[in-house]
Amino acid sequence: METETGATGCGCGDGATGLVSVESVLAGETAELAHHHNPAAPSCCSGETSNPWGYADHKQDYIRRLRRIEGQVRGLQRMVEEDQYCIDILTQVSAVTKALESTALKLLDEHLSHCVTHAIEAGGQEAEDKLAEASAAIARLVRS
Repeated sequence: METETGATGCGCGDGATGLVSVESVLAGETAELAHHHNPAAPSCCSGETSNPWGYADHKQDYIRRLRRIEGQVRGLQRMVEEDQYCIDILTQVSAVTKALESTALKLLDEHLSHCVTHAIEAGGQEAEDKLAEASAAIARLVRS
């Protein structure tokens, strides 16, 4: 969820405001794809410690993707600084947007197939919470 100040919340659904600026993420000032409220938080799957989050098995792939996107954003900044043609800049903005959307969809897929699946298997309130959280995340992606 993006605010007017360019900050995004993690969307974890825990009610905390915990906004993280896009600039700080791109600058690597936040923990690598970790939960910002408590990096030592238990995994989404109770009792499972080897793979605490859905993306854990592909973490390096996500880091590479995000670094590539970071390079694209820096290229955009350079284009503006060098007074490049508007349409060329907009074309690159579109490419960055698509790269972020693709990354978000892959993360969502892994969250659904890992975290939500485990919560549903556990049942009860945990399952309801994870489904509501996933639904809210999907709604945010659709609105963006």
